[in-house]
Formats: sequence, structure tokens, C-alpha cells
Amino acid sequence: MEQYTLPANSRPTIHLTAGECDALSELALSAEHRDPHSSAMLLAELYRAELCEPGELPEQTVAMNSRIDFIYEGTGARRTVQLVYPRDADIAAGRVSILTPIGAGLIGMTAGSSIRWPDRDGHDRLLRIVSVTPPGEG
Repeated sequence: MEQYTLPANSRPTIHLTAGECDALSELALSAEHRDPHSSAMLLAELYRAELCEPGELPEQTVAMNSRIDFIYEGTGARRTVQLVYPRDADIAAGRVSILTPIGAGLIGMTAGSSIRWPDRDGHDRLLRIVSVTPPGEG
């Protein structure tokens, strides 16, 4: 597996439920041969996550199927996406796969937090989470 790390000071604390962490770990491991880079990025994030019981995630935490409103700090560009499993991804509809660089960077983040994270082209961007709408709301 390819090693992928970012400086610790650019990675805020993230939160996941144990069940979601397990499911995403299995997904990332199953994708290692097809997409080693994205798989490694996701596994690194899952490894450092603080695990919570269902219902105990901090408010406005990014989970699967959440809708996330964020800003690219360098440009001020604002985007709203839904974080989904690969089979449900449709970039034109704003549904971003967890197995993309942006998907791996968003999981477990909370509204108000920022992370320096690479885009698909490998350029680091500072992303700030504006708001998170839980699955099934909004």
C-alpha cells in the first residue's frame, strides 16, 4: 500500500461511528488494487478518527450521505456536495465518492473546521466546512 500522510497540524480531529469506520475500512481495502492512492488516503483518515457511538457524533459531522457546504479558502469558491459510496457517485449531480481525494478529506470533519488537502491533481487546497446536513435531512 502506498504511504500517504499530511502534516499533523493540517489535519483536525475527525469523528466517526465504529460501524461506519469498519464499513469504510472494508471498502478502502477492497479498492486497494484499483485505486491505491485514494484507498491509502481514506485508510489514513480512518486510522486517526475518534470513534463515537451512534447518536454521539458531534453536531454537523460529515458522515456518509451527508450534504456538505465548504469553501476553498484560496479562491473563495464555494461548493455543496453529498458524500456517497462509489456506486452512487455522480459529480454532475454533486454526489462525490468517498474514494476520491475530496471524499476522503471530508469524512468525519465538522462544520467550522478546516483541512489542507490535495485535489485530484495533487495540489493542496485549504477547505473550510461551512455546514453539514445529516443524511435524510434537507
